Amino acid sequence: MYKKKNREIIIGSNNAGKIKEIRDLLPKTYKIFSPKDFKLNSPKENGKSFVQNSLIKAEYYSKQSGKICIADDSGLEIDILGKAPGIFSARWGGQKGNFNVAIKKVFKELNKKDKKWKEKKIVARFVCALTIYGFKKKPIHSLGIIRGMISNKKKGKNGFGYDPIFIPNGSEQTFGQMKPSIKYKIDHRFIAFKKIKKFF
Repeated sequence: MYKKKNREIIIGSNNAGKIKEIRDLLPKTYKIFSPKDFKLNSPKENGKSFVQNSLIKAEYYSKQSGKICIADDSGLEIDILGKAPGIFSARWGGQKGNFNVAIKKVFKELNKKDKKWKEKKIVARFVCALTIYGFKKKPIHSLGIIRGMISNKKKGKNGFGYDPIFIPNGSEQTFGQMKPSIKYKIDHRFIAFKKIKKFF
């Protein structure tokens, strides 16, 4: 457990959807900050994996704010596209990170690969790497993966990112159609958080 004086943490993301999800996972006893509280922009994410990019963010925001940081790097991997968009998931949305643009790009790339993809099962997974920095001498990492398939059209208004086109295994609904309270209990971020929950 953290000592009481350390019950402050910064969520290392400028993505409002991620901040909300991580905030909801963290114990209510914490005073939670975001990069906006310190007027911090995002660091350059030049890692080659989700874990490397989450470490870049966690270290940067922790050192800049003087707080313990939990940072997430996550994305969608689609088998038929060679695991793309992968670590470039947000970047597929262009400079403004517009996920309507990103989803259109996914459909365009699937069309290029297979004109009949909408009639097939397109295997995919969401991956989330979480890193805690500034608590112990070494960063603490965890990885969460949820498998599923790509919907042939956008469904639902909940969640964020690629949620409207991802159907987790065992469900007929996309993450975008699910109530947040249900999604939070099964998604990749929750799976990753469960592995490091003991540190809180």
